[in-house]
Amino acid sequence: MRDRMIFTAQLLFTLSVAAFLVVPAILSITAGVTVNYFRGLQSGVTLQWVFQVWELYSNTILLSFIIALATLAVTLLVGVPAAYALHVRNDRVSRIVEEIITLPLAIPGLAIALALLLTYGGFGSFRRSWLFILAGHVVFTLPFMVRSVMAVFGTIDVKTLDEGAASLGAAPWQRFLDVIVPNAIPGILAGSLMVVTLSLGEFNLTWMLHTPETKTLPVGLADSYASMRLEVASAYTLIFFVMIIPLLIAMQMFADQSESK
Repeated sequence: MRDRMIFTAQLLFTLSVAAFLVVPAILSITAGVTVNYFRGLQSGVTLQWVFQVWELYSNTILLSFIIALATLAVTLLVGVPAAYALHVRNDRVSRIVEEIITLPLAIPGLAIALALLLTYGGFGSFRRSWLFILAGHVVFTLPFMVRSVMAVFGTIDVKTLDEGAASLGAAPWQRFLDVIVPNAIPGILAGSLMVVTLSLGEFNLTWMLHTPETKTLPVGLADSYASMRLEVASAYTLIFFVMIIPLLIAMQMFADQSESK
């Protein structure tokens, strides 16, 4: 009886927290498909706001996905080898480097953006391109990739795997790509999920780095809330969910399948 009461209380608490988080999103999505939000669904259901948002902001949505995928590619190319090198070396210098890599986690996004502007803002063409935002997203998300991969390396005997492959005549790059990377897949997938999610949703850093020609999805969302009808802004939120939720579910399913193997 006592266990049942505890389970019921835990279930009710979980459902309450879930409702607290989900209900605002549902209301926002509902506002995006109603003719008049203040009159509610009785005013009618329409997709005109969704079409209006797509017409005005489709370029920001496309750019957001381009930057997110480019950020993922860069963090994979840099983060996975860096995590391997830091794990293998495992000395005082590597720990200092690791702390430097993870330092952006403790610094506000606005401060990172300001540092980038002061350092590279004078390069006109670079400053005006989406590559400038990409640089900021890489700095911001790289620690998550490195930490995730290092966590997996900490659970396997990397040294034994590397020595075993070397004894079979594998070159260093073959040992890394054919032995080390496959064993780090769970960490790579976890890091990839965080990198894509953070890149798509990052606002503070992006807001400082963007130009009128390089608005991303969160910046466009903020603009729509500030300058247009609530229905338009809510329709933008709806499009955000439609675009990002299937991607995150697919990545999570792929990660679960890889872990089960």
